[in-house]
Amino acid sequence: MHRYLTALTALSIALLASLPASPEAVGAAEPVTAIDILLEPDATMVEHAKAANARLLKEFPKGFALGKTHQPHISCLQRYVRTADLSKVYAAVGKVLAEEKPTTWKLKAYKYYYLPWKDVGLAGIVIEPTEDLIRYQKKLLDAVAPYTVTTGTAAAFVTTKEDPDINQPTIDYVERFVPDETGSKFNPHVTIGLATQDDLKKMLDEKFEAFTFSPVGASVYHLGNFGTARTRLQNWELKPEAGTQKLQ
Repeated sequence: MHRYLTALTALSIALLASLPASPEAVGAAEPVTAIDILLEPDATMVEHAKAANARLLKEFPKGFALGKTHQPHISCLQRYVRTADLSKVYAAVGKVLAEEKPTTWKLKAYKYYYLPWKDVGLAGIVIEPTEDLIRYQKKLLDAVAPYTVTTGTAAAFVTTKEDPDINQPTIDYVERFVPDETGSKFNPHVTIGLATQDDLKKMLDEKFEAFTFSPVGASVYHLGNFGTARTRLQNWELKPEAGTQKLQ
């Protein structure tokens, strides 16, 4: 009996070894890119975001400045995708944009918020979710679903000598963006920077002067630490008169 069980165990191990790996296991070795499919706001929002960012930097110089490598933006969908499929992702996003007219949307910014992390917080200007934004996000989610993977590592993000690390909350946020930040949970916002939580609480206690703005462009960005839009991979200039896009 002992010999029989030993032989059976060996046969089972051999059969398992011969089976093809699961999709997750196969994909684990493939290069993965953390992306943000985003809308670029008009000058009204950009000016408000940069003014708030300057204030936060004065209070917390260790934060980051909005600019070329930290673009003000509205994250519509963050996903881990197979790097080899990026061109297919761009094509899928382009098809969605051909059906939508983001420049005709009037969006309302109405308050500040922040996400706590250790003793600091990542702050943003919150935008009221609209039917247009939620519909657009759902179309994007469905369009890029065939090219996504479940999770990624720090290697999926942009790093530099000045900013060499990717913190775990950033990695987790992209992994959980669907379903935590989609549909009825969608929290559209423009990130404005880092500060101590004490300073951010004071900012949130102040009266926020609501304002309206519209998107002027759409892009796919390679994400960096704290979900910043670090490297533009593809973008579309939206035409106000027709709501169509011109590939850049």
